[in-house]
Amino acid sequence: MAGQHRSRRLVTPPGKGVRPTSDRAREAIFASLGAAVIDARVLDLFAGSGALGLEALSRGASSCHFVERNAEALEAVRTNLETLGESEHARVERGNAMTVLQRLADAGEQFELVLVDPPYDAVPDLAAMLTTLLPQVLTPTGSIVFETAAGSAVPIPGLVERYNRRIAAAEIVILQRMETA
Repeated sequence: MAGQHRSRRLVTPPGKGVRPTSDRAREAIFASLGAAVIDARVLDLFAGSGALGLEALSRGASSCHFVERNAEALEAVRTNLETLGESEHARVERGNAMTVLQRLADAGEQFELVLVDPPYDAVPDLAAMLTTLLPQVLTPTGSIVFETAAGSAVPIPGLVERYNRRIAAAEIVILQRMETA
């Protein structure tokens, strides 16, 4: 981690069901985002251990809504939040990311930063829903960060790619609305 929680280690759930974003990828993402993270409301879909959302909080985000369906992963998120003293800035929700995303879109909730790190093999099946729903929960000046398998990025109409970098087997893409890119 960087930011105010620099050098702190995160708890990760046991097993192979969660693939935490590497330190190198997190550094690349947040270096690219820069000051846009400060005071941002963040949505961390497919949160896993919560590494991306926790990094955003460490770098000054005002709040983070973590969404994860795996109970062990959610317990890791809660433990990490407690250890870092960030529980008051977080909402942790167990559920299917697409169901929660649909509910947030229907409720008109919006975020300055949306972090999307689905299981790599699920991206083709999720692409249509992500393409439809993500723009609905993004503020006019917000950013979406996608982490997918290299070559699997999901283009979203109305958003432009501001950043694209391959790190090992992952592709990191940052998208923004056309008028703010």
